[in-house]
Amino acid sequence: MSALLWLLIALPLGAGAVLGVAGRAAGRAAPAVAVAVAAAVLGLAVAVAVGRPAARAPLFAGMPARMAVDGLSAVLVVTVAAVTLCVLVFAAGECGAGENRGRFFGLMLLFAGAMLVTVTARTLPLLLMAWEAMGATSWALIGHWWRGPRRVRAADTAFLTTRAADLGLYLAAGAALAGGVGSLELDALPRAASPWLEVTVAGVVAAALGKSAQLPFSFWLSRAMEGPSPVSALLHSATMVAAGAYLLLRAHPLLAAVGWAGPLVAWLGAGTALALGLVAVAQRDLKQLLAASTAAQVGFMVLAAGSGGTAAGTAQLVAHAATKSGLFLAAGVWLNTLGTRQLPELTGAARARPLVGAAFAVGALTLAGLPPLSLWAAKDTVLAAARTESTGLYVLGLAAAAVAAVYSVKAIRYVTGAPPQPGPPPGRGPGTGARRGGGGRDGAPEGGGLGVLVPLWVLTGAAAVAGVLALPGPAAWLRGLTGDAAGRPPSVPEWAVSTGVVCAAAGWAWWRAPRPGRARPAPARWAADWLGLERAAHLLLVRPVFGLARALAAFDDRVVDGAVRQTGRCGLAVARLARRLDDGGIDAAVRALAAGARRLGHWARRPQTGLLHQYYAQAAVGFAVLVLIALWVR
Repeated sequence: MSALLWLLIALPLGAGAVLGVAGRAAGRAAPAVAVAVAAAVLGLAVAVAVGRPAARAPLFAGMPARMAVDGLSAVLVVTVAAVTLCVLVFAAGECGAGENRGRFFGLMLLFAGAMLVTVTARTLPLLLMAWEAMGATSWALIGHWWRGPRRVRAADTAFLTTRAADLGLYLAAGAALAGGVGSLELDALPRAASPWLEVTVAGVVAAALGKSAQLPFSFWLSRAMEGPSPVSALLHSATMVAAGAYLLLRAHPLLAAVGWAGPLVAWLGAGTALALGLVAVAQRDLKQLLAASTAAQVGFMVLAAGSGGTAAGTAQLVAHAATKSGLFLAAGVWLNTLGTRQLPELTGAARARPLVGAAFAVGALTLAGLPPLSLWAAKDTVLAAARTESTGLYVLGLAAAAVAAVYSVKAIRYVTGAPPQPGPPPGRGPGTGARRGGGGRDGAPEGGGLGVLVPLWVLTGAAAVAGVLALPGPAAWLRGLTGDAAGRPPSVPEWAVSTGVVCAAAGWAWWRAPRPGRARPAPARWAADWLGLERAAHLLLVRPVFGLARALAAFDDRVVDGAVRQTGRCGLAVARLARRLDDGGIDAAVRALAAGARRLGHWARRPQTGLLHQYYAQAAVGFAVLVLIALWVR
């Protein structure tokens, strides 16, 4: 059975790497190959969810890589694989003939494969590798259309922000080793000695909050909207943004080992759910509304993790994954066909595409938390866990649920309203989708055929019924599956209170829905700017990092490269001097010695005439000279 687990991981990673390297050479085959691989991965996910295998392999000395599928992982691997398959089927008709299909579908498979490693990893080094791979592929996918500078800047902002938070996992690993935990097994982290235990918990919490776009890291999610809609659908539903919430649900024993961690996580989750819900209410851009609602809905998962409601957070995660992926795909269809994502310009869009509009309406009602749809049941289970922890948390979560109903009904009111009078096509200002090659650059095929409608309605159906996991019988099964001994179903008064508040908020939102052209007050504009966090992050994080990068580049060009160039120039000067010394000194001396030897040879050959009397005369002269020298010396 462990072979199936290895295959579950290796298949998307291997196929993604091959398609990514092939790039344009993969051509038309890339979508079909990606969909086939995703279908096989879904089958393997179901098999490992039933069999619960474990696998182990050597990684570092004393730190093996270990993977296992337990109850929580079983739910997540099936969710990730199912959403990935639906999104890839939808995206199969998106890339035009000029797009690099191999790179896009390869990155999507690598992204999903990294998430599968994340949810099955049982050791911190393996989790870190998958965590990093997920961040790198998300950067490449957000900036897929890299020729647009705005998209590249958006990808850089998202990457830098999440990477800054990801440093917490490295901090946690170092603190765990310093605290005496030698194996770095996730289950062993709570055994770290104090104060290293507190540092470990802080690192894990920071990394999880950054990945899940919780306060104060929420702003990066707005920039991620520059990527294609299939990327948004996958990133915002079951993969990257859900990874942080999953880590907190997995690390509940670690949070419980430190008294302050659980309450801190719970309050941050509830605060994000309310604050980012208000941001969503202020949005007039559909994708930005969905992005802010993602951070808000993930806040309920984080609230459940901090309150000890592992099963409640898992039910919220599954229901939200199906709901949000379907909503993003529907938004992609409209963006591609209408060329805009501004809500006033989308008035009547649901009437123009009835099947897409119906799917969007069901998804938005689910997002609102209205009965009997899935997030209604899941959210009430989260609120029950919050009430066990603190009444203040319950009230804050209830307010966030009411706000969710407001922004969801607002979106429905726009897209189902009476269509505007015929006129010129909408402009292509900031926030609108630009056409490319006869089709949109951010959504689905223009025709909206079965390749669009089938995955869209599969996800919509799952969004409508996934809340069954929060009902009493299935909820008890899910609590047993995830090992949530402290979880409890909501009581009848809690059901009544939350349902009444949400329905009242939805009714008020329908009655008070903003009209197209209505000006927003200054606080709404401030909220639409994601509470000013984006500007603060640019001032405190993005600009300093890019400034440091530019300074290092200048230092490299002027100092390091300058020193290398000067060293080269000095070497050439020394070489020229050595050449002159060799030519004018050594070579000249050799030539003079050779000339002298030639002259001596010439003089030595002159007396060699072959006549004996001359040789005797020369000998007599020589002896005479020697006698004279001897007499002179004496």
